[in-house]
Amino acid sequence: MIDLSKFAEQCGQKPVAVFGLARSGLSTIKALRAFGIEVLAWDDREEARNEAEALGATCTELDQAVLQNCATLILAPGVPLHFPAPHPVVKAARAADIEIICDVELFSRYASKDLKFVGITGTNGKSTTTALLEHVLKSCGISAVMGGNIGRAVFDLDVENVKVAVLELSSYQLDLCPSFTPDIAVLLNITPDHLDRHGSMENYIAAKNRIFREVDQIQINMPDIDDRVCVCTNMKGDHNLQNATAALLVCEALGLAADQVLEAIKTFPGLAHRQYLVREIGGVLYVNDSKATNVESASKALASYDDIFWIAGGQIHNDDLKPLEEHLHEIRHAYLIGETSEKLSRWLDNNQIENTICGTMKIALEKAHSDAQENKFGVVLLSPIYKSFDQFKSFEHRGDVFATLVESL
Repeated sequence: MIDLSKFAEQCGQKPVAVFGLARSGLSTIKALRAFGIEVLAWDDREEARNEAEALGATCTELDQAVLQNCATLILAPGVPLHFPAPHPVVKAARAADIEIICDVELFSRYASKDLKFVGITGTNGKSTTTALLEHVLKSCGISAVMGGNIGRAVFDLDVENVKVAVLELSSYQLDLCPSFTPDIAVLLNITPDHLDRHGSMENYIAAKNRIFREVDQIQINMPDIDDRVCVCTNMKGDHNLQNATAALLVCEALGLAADQVLEAIKTFPGLAHRQYLVREIGGVLYVNDSKATNVESASKALASYDDIFWIAGGQIHNDDLKPLEEHLHEIRHAYLIGETSEKLSRWLDNNQIENTICGTMKIALEKAHSDAQENKFGVVLLSPIYKSFDQFKSFEHRGDVFATLVESL
């Protein structure tokens, strides 16, 4: 556990406010209470408040009168900081003139100086690259953990005797990290996403670029890097070549030999919900790419396969679908689910792509399976373009439903 005794001294008798009691909020409360720091917490969900109180927090609404007596507000990254409008708790904290940070910022301030941080961000690919890098480091004998926006919250990480913490960082988290500077920073790519939360593409880029605050060196590429990686990675798609490239560069910056790293990359199994092969039946592949929640990531999936029986659709969002059009020639048929079904159907009709509005995942998979098996080749690909919240709890839930249905075929 990170030693927060100095933070406790700085707080004095003032409590710390925690708003948003999901995974990161609850783990932060547990860490703060371990060092005797009083915590005032709030979440609109009664169940979450009950969990926080069980950890020793006092649940109360965090208005200006409460916050002006607090040392710090630790905010869940999902809470709007700027756009479309600051959340009332953000306005109250600003009026109370207290700092607003997230758990990653607090964790980094009091972590051991011997712990190296690798921060990874980007619109797409950051989870895969984070997991790949942890896998490679461990395979090469370097003690490493991963967390942040993937897996465990940072205060749940056991970093005792660990050399490297690999953190996936979203733009929301970077907005709440005013001083965190990783030892090695990786920005994989930037394409339009989350603009409703950032207000503009310029603001989104600025948030991502915060990962490079005060870094001494930025390494863009090396002349032969792609050639070295492509001979060893078994991951599908050019985008995964880029992810492997980033992992190789980080490992070389940490002093590892390229040959050793490339051998380790070969053994990486991939992440669930990211072009993950669930099963092969009668020569047809069934691929779960539920994490493809924007046009860019879905484009990469469509570019990676031939003869696609495509399951797509989800929560309504005003995306420009034009970048997908260059990849439509490999689609044999599209099976549409969710709120965007009619929108996608009209767009596909305009591009002369056969499609069926199915409504549910079960119906879509049954139809795609029947058509693909009749052809005896191809890929049944779930790559939805859109977020999952119209029909599912999360992209993981959506992918799990797909995988379970595939296993039952």
